[in-house]
Amino acid sequence: MKKRPWLLYAIITTTFWGVWGALIEIPEKAGFPATLGYSVWALTMIIPATIALSLVGWKLESDRKSIFLGLVIGFTGAGGQLILFQALRSGPAYLVFPFISLSPVVTILLSYIFLKERASVRGWLGIVLALIAIPLLSYQSATNNGDSGYLWIVLSLIVFLAWGFQAYVMKFANKTMKAESIFFYMTLTGILLIPVALLMTDFSQPINWGFKGPYLTAMIQILNSIGALMLVFAFRYGKAMIVSPMTNALAPVITIVISLIIYQVIPQPVIIAGMVLAIVSAFLLAIEEE
Repeated sequence: MKKRPWLLYAIITTTFWGVWGALIEIPEKAGFPATLGYSVWALTMIIPATIALSLVGWKLESDRKSIFLGLVIGFTGAGGQLILFQALRSGPAYLVFPFISLSPVVTILLSYIFLKERASVRGWLGIVLALIAIPLLSYQSATNNGDSGYLWIVLSLIVFLAWGFQAYVMKFANKTMKAESIFFYMTLTGILLIPVALLMTDFSQPINWGFKGPYLTAMIQILNSIGALMLVFAFRYGKAMIVSPMTNALAPVITIVISLIIYQVIPQPVIIAGMVLAIVSAFLLAIEEE
């Protein structure tokens, strides 16, 4: 771990995101909309952002380049989440999720071309296995609900490109900025987009304002926020083409295992195959030489 600090941060990220993924549907099923969940998440980002900045003496990069890169990372990440909400309203989730889950492809290509990142044969094998595992882990049974035309394809493509580009810029920005500053701008943009999330919320429907609403959501979303901060640190020390597919493949495995324990639902064979591939790929990427 001392020789590969990125691996420690990547493991923390996947663990926190895995637990978050297993629990986040609890408040949603209890009547607290995902769009309001986004608003709560944006506010929980303030906690790790404040702690991170305090540890570096409140030294925030505020030059034009740093502000620009920070805002790009923030808006592509948080903005992509809001666009995803709309994509799921207009298209089938069983097609949307596998499509956008392949966003690490964008990160890998950009990092290979512009950052000149390279991997060994073992590393490339891990990357390929991760890219196969990710859509398998996102598999959902086909339904006819929500399919209306081709708008969802355009929206999903935007999210796919945005999240892949975000990870690349995050690595690029880490060369000239502190990770703490990057996360500050991610927090700022997330908060700035809260009004958009509120406009997307159907307040005519019953909303659970009790404990299982915003309060439980905050307790769960803080896991997402901490995971996001750890991801920035993972990109600081590790290769984007390694960190991105690894975290995207391994977090769903943890989510599925926890969901299996909580809800006692056996995953479909496709998902089990994805879990096996994800675990193998994570091992290969973890032992990849820097």
